[in-house]
Order: sequence, then C-alpha cells, then structure tokens
Amino acid sequence: MKSKKQKETKSKKFQPAWAKLDNTAILFPVIATKDMSNVYRICATLKEEVDGELLQKAQDILLPRFLAFRMRLKMGVFWYYFEENDKDPPKVLEENSFPGAYINKSLNNQYMFRVTYYKKRINLEVFHALTDGYGGLLFLKELIYQYLRLAHPEELSGEKDRLSPGLILDMEDSYVKSFRKAKSHKEAYRSKRAVVIRGEKRPKGEVGVTSGYFPLDQLKAAAKSHGLTINQYLVGTFVYAVYREYLKGSPGDRPINCCVPVDLRGFYDSHTTKNFFAMVAAQFQPEKEEYTYDEVLAIVAQSLKEQITKEHLDTILSYNVSNEQNIFLRPIPIFIKNIAIRSVYESTADATTATVTNIGDVKLREPYDKYVEHFYTMLSMSRGQNLKGGIVSYNGTLIITFTTVLADLSIQKKFFRMISKDGVKVAVETNDPDGGVG
Repeated sequence: MKSKKQKETKSKKFQPAWAKLDNTAILFPVIATKDMSNVYRICATLKEEVDGELLQKAQDILLPRFLAFRMRLKMGVFWYYFEENDKDPPKVLEENSFPGAYINKSLNNQYMFRVTYYKKRINLEVFHALTDGYGGLLFLKELIYQYLRLAHPEELSGEKDRLSPGLILDMEDSYVKSFRKAKSHKEAYRSKRAVVIRGEKRPKGEVGVTSGYFPLDQLKAAAKSHGLTINQYLVGTFVYAVYREYLKGSPGDRPINCCVPVDLRGFYDSHTTKNFFAMVAAQFQPEKEEYTYDEVLAIVAQSLKEQITKEHLDTILSYNVSNEQNIFLRPIPIFIKNIAIRSVYESTADATTATVTNIGDVKLREPYDKYVEHFYTMLSMSRGQNLKGGIVSYNGTLIITFTTVLADLSIQKKFFRMISKDGVKVAVETNDPDGGVG
C-alpha cells in the first residue's frame, strides 16, 4: 500500500489543463512555415528606455495568471489540441529579427508567443493559433502594467500587484457557442481569383516596415467629408492605391480583394481570449477605364457595409463551424485532415490581394497611460499576400503600419499622399534603406 506521504506527493503532481483549438486556430498549425509564420505583432513604445531584466520579471509574474498564454500545441490522432505548459517561461530578449518571424516552439520552451524589446519599445509576438489581436492586446496591456509597477515602485506604490479589476479571461470557444445552422452558405465567401501584388522581393527573411501617424481628429474629419467611417476610409484608400499604382488605373478581370478581419465579440456578446473573428473582403472590380478616388471609396464602403451585418456574419460563422462539426470528418486521422485543410487553404488563398486589420482604439488605465507614447500592430505575410496593413490608435493618434516583402513602396506612398491631400497631417517612418515614402 502507498503511504499517506506518497499519496500527497502524487496529488501535488502537475495536472495540465487542456483545450480544443477554436474553429479559426485549426488552420494555423497546418499551414505555418518559416516563410508564412502566422505570427502577428502588437507593440508599445514607452517614454523611457526598457529594462530587459525587469521586462523578463514582469512576464514571469504575469504568465501564471494568464492560462490562455500558458498553453502549448500538441498533435492528437484526430485533431491538434492545447495542453497547459509547465516549462519555464520563455526568455525575454532584445529584438534580433524582423517582425512576425517564425516562432520555433522547441527553442521557446514550447510557448507560442515571445516578448522582445528594443530601446523604448516592448514587442509581443503571438502565433495566431493561440489568440487573435483582442487576446494579444489584453496580455500586452497587463504586461505593461506589471512592468511599470516594477520600474516605478514609488510612483505606482498605490497600485495593487494584480490583474486589472474587471478583467475577463474567458477561454470558451465562442464559435461553437454562437453557432446557429444557416439555411444556405452560398454567400459565406467569395472565391473568385483576385489581383496578386507581385514585384521584386527583398532579401529572404527581410520585412519592410512603414508606419504612418495621423491625428485621429483630423482623420475622422477627412473620413466624414467622404461620408465614411475611418475604417472604410482607410481600407478604401488602400484599395485605391493598389488600383492606381499596381494596376495603373487599368481595367481587369480580377478584383482587388482586401481582407478585413471583424471582431465578433460585440456581435455575439463574447469576452473569449481565444480567436473569435471573421474575414470579410472589401472588393473592387475595375471594369471601366477610369475610376475617381471617391468612386473607389464608395464601392469599397458599400462592399464592407453589405458584409459587416449580423446576418452575413451568422452565415460565415455557420459555414465555418458546420465544416468542423461534420460527423463524417471526425474519425479521419489528422494527417489526412491536414492534407485536406492545406489544399482548401491554397485554393482559397488566391482570392485575397491583401489584409488590413484594425485592432481599435487602445485605452490604458490611469496612472499607467502617461508612461506610454504609441501602440503599433503588424502582420506577417501569407500565401499570395505580399503587403499587409495593421491599424491601431492610442491617445489621439492613429498609426497604420504596412509590412511587405516587396522592394517597391509605391502603393504605400500613394496611400499616404491621398490622405495628406484630404488635409490630414501625416508623419511617416520606415526601415527602408532608401529613405522615406514622401
């Protein structure tokens, strides 16, 4: 018989939590490669130099409180799944790679995120299977709070060393919870082959980064002058820049399809820290010889309006979850599923020209907000998408960051010039060795 001490020791043995991958996360482990990492970055620039040792300590304090980030990916017989990771937290290092680089989990203690820093900037990079921009931003904000408490113990002595009051760290699969079977999935996705932006590429592994800074009030006024929301205005201007600079204003038989992720939490009353978004496509088909800027803006805005409705999002959600829940697919071994998923992805990837995502207006709690200057978000490249944009606003400034593997910056230049012509003050910075995009 086992002694009482042996039984107590056994009961204290680590028992990992586990969870199924959400409907969107299923895709990412199948298609991820070094060239297509499926890693996004959200970062914040402080008003002071970052202390790497304190940032490591802040991450190590925070991680046990954030189960959603304390997961590792495992492969079962039929599906991938998450298992709680009891390994030491990953090392916080000074930035030494381009944004969105592949996360080698075997070199990262099996964690699917990394924290780096450079001068005044804190970078959080996340493998998309773990969570979307909503979950990533929650983690980064709490990391900033924890770091600042360590860096300014006297100034922040009145702040308790805990997660923010009212923070909800729900890990439900909101896709399944919100699923309602639709009568038809006919209009869920448009699969027509789209324009692909090609050209001379940068050296392998390099990513061009160009950020534009806009006063939020001026940008709102410019969008309003066209009868648009800020998101419609920015996406429409991007599509117009592709039309003028890449297509040279010529008609064609392929549309410019700009994918726009839509956070579903507000539509389905969710606070999940897992992925919960849907993709819609801002579509512009250049059929005639010449389109004005306002014509393109109006066409793109209408395309988004038609798709960002509860009814259409219900159809997309139903289509995605129905495929996952198909009882005939459940017993198929994972290696066969992976082949099928990869094949479907490759056949639909040609329907997208680029992606522009907006993670919204970031709010930090007082008194932490006074220590932070800016937020940024950046996307890694996908099959057929050589240029992407990430939008975030903070403290009255909106920043859009374009990432690209192409050497040519003409689309970005056109984008900034068009907004500048609308009376918006634009400041631009880039890592391009040839200088600015003015």
